[in-house]
Amino acid sequence: MSKPETNRPNTVTNPIIILLGILLLATAMTYFIQSGSYERDGRIVVPNSYEVIDKEINLESFIRTSKVSGAEAQPISIAQAVMAIPEGLERGSGLIFMVLIIGGLFGILQKAGAIDAGLERLLGVVKGNIYVLIIVLMTVLSAGSTFLGLASEYLLIIPLMVAMADRLGMPRIIGFAIVCISVKAGYLASVTNPLPLTIAQPLLGLQIFSGASVRFIFYLAFLVVGILFLIAMVKKLGISTKEDIQFSSHKLSKRNTLLLSTLVLSIAFLVYASNQWHWKHHALSAYYIAISILLAIMSGLGASNAADAFVDGMKKVLLASFLIGVATAVAVVLEQGKILDTVVYGLMSVVGEGNAYLSVVGMFFSQLMLDFLIPSTSGQAAVSMPILGPIGQLSGVPPQTTVMAFLFGNGITNMLTPTSGTLLAYLATARVSWSEWAKFVLPLWAIYIALAMILLSFSVYFQF
Repeated sequence: MSKPETNRPNTVTNPIIILLGILLLATAMTYFIQSGSYERDGRIVVPNSYEVIDKEINLESFIRTSKVSGAEAQPISIAQAVMAIPEGLERGSGLIFMVLIIGGLFGILQKAGAIDAGLERLLGVVKGNIYVLIIVLMTVLSAGSTFLGLASEYLLIIPLMVAMADRLGMPRIIGFAIVCISVKAGYLASVTNPLPLTIAQPLLGLQIFSGASVRFIFYLAFLVVGILFLIAMVKKLGISTKEDIQFSSHKLSKRNTLLLSTLVLSIAFLVYASNQWHWKHHALSAYYIAISILLAIMSGLGASNAADAFVDGMKKVLLASFLIGVATAVAVVLEQGKILDTVVYGLMSVVGEGNAYLSVVGMFFSQLMLDFLIPSTSGQAAVSMPILGPIGQLSGVPPQTTVMAFLFGNGITNMLTPTSGTLLAYLATARVSWSEWAKFVLPLWAIYIALAMILLSFSVYFQF
């Protein structure tokens, strides 16, 4: 059962403070890291094209308010760093509004009582066995990620999982972890995930989706480890749901059945539509608005009460949604200071070309570090693959293994990097702080790093 609240002062650092600290660090980096850039063919980096850009640091650098235009390079002032936050909010607006709308949608379902009734029925069927739920749910959710590339689509699932954890008397972070770990386990292997593979594999001369059978084995390894970790964390809580909590086995009312059936069907159609028509944030937000209106009509709350419930749901994720904009501001500062390509060049330079095993580990760790600056999977592929490909050839690392080093590094860091908009959107929807999540998932993060190094070594050994 949940522990009673105490009057002890809150010692947890607010995630806004953490992100503002990262923003200030990125600003400072523009002063002591040289600026430079690669030539690009569209989004794709041209190998061996990095050039240093001269920049002058003077008193004006600290007080400048206007952007530097053209190919010039200047360090970022405090005023420019602050101005990067509104620009970050603008860049991340699609994701921010999507999170707010989903919060409103679940506000309607919560007010109508459909969420509580549906969870009660589900837990009654499995007799509150959280271990069965963890295994089944994580397998299904991770399969959607590894085969179809589902990630932001699962924002609709997170409130359900959090509510389930609450009903079982567990911290909401357990419900959040069911979704987040599943998505990351799926993305790590990306058996047929089109988002990274359609960019990374052609850049190395590979057929798209080739090597899927080996990646499927890797997917199972990450999934099993993730499931065992979460089960161990639940056992650590010492909660006996079968003995302490009784669940209703009564059938759902017709209205609740209609509401929940509509939600399930809307999620199923969303999976189809987002893959068939490649929906982006604007289309997804419009879809969520339409579903919210439909659920409001079905709920029987009346127009005003449904609107109030929608606004109340948005309020619960409003402050956390602001974090997405601040995280995006970090990327704005790095781009304007023209140091992002310099960091990429530095990371790729440490990858050795002599020993295949050492080289693949170097590739992996370079991707781990790079993901803090480029959390976008497709963006990281476009930047790093053209550089890592030739290095892999010189050191004897097979092209498929080079792709795996990229996938592992990108996926593992994205589990906890505070600059990832998708992770922050997940946290905002679940109302879980980043610091709480980082403390929870850090052991699994370390385990996944060790597992990734072992699997990459096997790949080199068997020349995958």
